[in-house]
Amino acid sequence: MTRLVVATGNPGKLKEMQAYLTGLNLELVLKPAELEIEETGETFAENACLKASQVAKLLGEWAIADDSGLAVDALNGAPGLYSARYGNSDSDRIERLLSELGDTQNRQAQFICVVAIARPDGSIALQTEGICPGEILYAPRGTGGFGYDPIFYVPEQQMTFAEMPPQTKHAISHRGLAFQQLLPKLSQINSTHSI
Repeated sequence: MTRLVVATGNPGKLKEMQAYLTGLNLELVLKPAELEIEETGETFAENACLKASQVAKLLGEWAIADDSGLAVDALNGAPGLYSARYGNSDSDRIERLLSELGDTQNRQAQFICVVAIARPDGSIALQTEGICPGEILYAPRGTGGFGYDPIFYVPEQQMTFAEMPPQTKHAISHRGLAFQQLLPKLSQINSTHSI
């Protein structure tokens, strides 16, 4: 079984990645807690590549990272890169976003996720992006998920992320779409380079 270091200190993200990468004979491990990577990129792709590259180079092992966020059209793409830092808690972030949108009619938004895998020398071996379009509701609905899930409505499903069964969300979400693109490429690299 080959090790792949997940460039995060978040055990929840590790668990989520394990679910997406199941069956690939990879042992996913969290990066050491003391290893802090500053997200200085100006795009989700730059941040994902930065995290994967730095962790891989510092540890001399293959590494995987993602960066994601919510981009709201009427707010010129905000909260964007600052989605996780838009407030102190999920409820604060939702409250701030709804307050900033107010009665705006244009509620179009998209969740974006970029996943990057770096070789032990820090060079990027793979990068994929998933985008899930939707709308921001005027009030939260549903109890599942986390973050902005209760206000992110997907018209095709007629539900918010927070109302969806986990398997539905995983199939259509930005992160799910990014990993769906990644899996065939990762399998190919794993068989030829022994990640």
